[in-house]
Amino acid sequence: MDSKPSTLSASPLDRLRSELAARGLSGFVVPRADEHQGEYVPPSAKRLAWLTGFTGSAGVAVVLASSAAVFSDGRYTLQVREEVDTGRFHTLHLTEDPPAAWIKRTARPGDRIGYDPWLHTADDVRRLSDAARAAGAEMVPCADNPLDAAWADRPAPPAAAAEPYPLELSGRVALDKRREVAATLEREGDDAAVLTLPDSIAWLLNVRGRDLPCTPVVLSFAILHRDASVDWFVDPDKVGAAVRAGFDAGVRVRPREDFAPALAELGARGAAVRVDPASGPAAVATMLQEAGARVSRAADPCLLPKACKNAVELDGFRLAHRADAAALARFLAWFEAEGAGQTEKALADRLLAFRREQPGFVCPSFPTIAGAGPNGAIVHYHVRAETARVLEPGQPFLLDSGAHYREGTTDVTRTLVAGAADPAFRRNFTLVLQGHIDLAQAVFPKGTSGSQLDALARRWLWAEGLDYDHGTGHGVGAFLSVHEGPQRIGKAPNAVALEPGMVLSNEPGYYRAGAYGIRIENLLAVRAVEGGEQPMRGFETLTLVPVDRRLVVAEMLLPEQRDWLNAYHERVAEVVAPLVDPATARWLDAATRPV
Repeated sequence: MDSKPSTLSASPLDRLRSELAARGLSGFVVPRADEHQGEYVPPSAKRLAWLTGFTGSAGVAVVLASSAAVFSDGRYTLQVREEVDTGRFHTLHLTEDPPAAWIKRTARPGDRIGYDPWLHTADDVRRLSDAARAAGAEMVPCADNPLDAAWADRPAPPAAAAEPYPLELSGRVALDKRREVAATLEREGDDAAVLTLPDSIAWLLNVRGRDLPCTPVVLSFAILHRDASVDWFVDPDKVGAAVRAGFDAGVRVRPREDFAPALAELGARGAAVRVDPASGPAAVATMLQEAGARVSRAADPCLLPKACKNAVELDGFRLAHRADAAALARFLAWFEAEGAGQTEKALADRLLAFRREQPGFVCPSFPTIAGAGPNGAIVHYHVRAETARVLEPGQPFLLDSGAHYREGTTDVTRTLVAGAADPAFRRNFTLVLQGHIDLAQAVFPKGTSGSQLDALARRWLWAEGLDYDHGTGHGVGAFLSVHEGPQRIGKAPNAVALEPGMVLSNEPGYYRAGAYGIRIENLLAVRAVEGGEQPMRGFETLTLVPVDRRLVVAEMLLPEQRDWLNAYHERVAEVVAPLVDPATARWLDAATRPV
């Protein structure tokens, strides 16, 4: 008789354990990842959510025969405890007590812990294997994913069609991009690079897609060769005539089933093949090595040129932010009159409705974070109709949202209060604002990285013994991923210099668990600054949305901070007022008066 559960009434954890036992495995590692290591995954790849209930964008579960744990980072500390059955899963911090450490102290000698090599990077596998070995256990690569076998009603993979991204928006023809990146391979002695990040492939080939809900990409793989030709491994049915018309003979569209044989072909030639250790699946490097290739562990060669936007892309960002500012101004005017008494879901839906009326709008760039009161302290809170709080008068409201327009991508956070604000809240709001302004005004030498600037955003909070447990700034793609590397601003060391054309967020915050959250976020474009003895860099603020001046304790601001805020509001009024209706324009005039 089959020992597996006979109905779907068994919990996902029990069904997985039954499948593991049938395969002779003691455990299994379930990352919140697909084969492309992206932040957003299609429904067919939401394995962690199916198993544990946790819906955050960063996390891992480790299941052993008699114990299981879910790991998430500081953004999700509260959320993971709300969504996961803590009677069956331990909830741990992803970096402070990572999966490898838990395996090392929890696994038993002789345990065989499975993993899917398509869902882990080589670095991940190395850390997990070292930990298992220290416990007398071993990590076992699985030819197919046992969780998928246990997930009886798993959704089908996405099948949306690819779309061409025209020259008037991309600013460069794909052949020029391919030649630039191929020249990097030639300089560094690589014969080819395996591209596994869909946004890199979309940028390189000037295509976009609808395979993910918040990132306009096609889920696929590619191999870029030293001669600038590309093999694109994708479902051919997704690539219609309009996309193919934009390709020259150097782009070969091949079915996904050809990817593994193509890796073997590279190996048979003894080729030097670049694989990004931070994002390439462990399976790719293993296949190449076993076939005889020389694997070069180096960053995806598209990352830096993609991050440094050209003039056309930057103009697109500016257009997108003007359209987004009009939608936000309409929302904020409406919120001031009618926000109190609305649910978080209703508030998020109203903003989306205003955005949908803007020219060029495509879709949200991430699920809106709309947190009333204590929900605002959940850094990446997810709004659900069945659990949405009602915003009470005088209660803080954190609204983090963004949109994809054909021209560019937005991401903006504003903290609001429906009525009069508590003085202590206003003080903390102003501390966050001071850090935001200091970062926006920064001028720094060429070669400076985001980790060297991070303290500017935290300085005023630190002086009061306060801080926040997330990065200060992430890169943003041009109608691509709203969270783009390799540039970032944060405490974690990062050697990537901030160069002209890069777009990043500026989002310091403060969170009081059980009470409220504060975050102020604009997008910045890195620019060259003239006049110094050496090349200097600074920022252009792209976002054009008022900061709630009623929450600012004006006497706390330094003169240069006050000047920045008043100049910013003057620019917001000048640019946005002609884009909105008269009633919103009147609200905007009051909202942007000097402090």
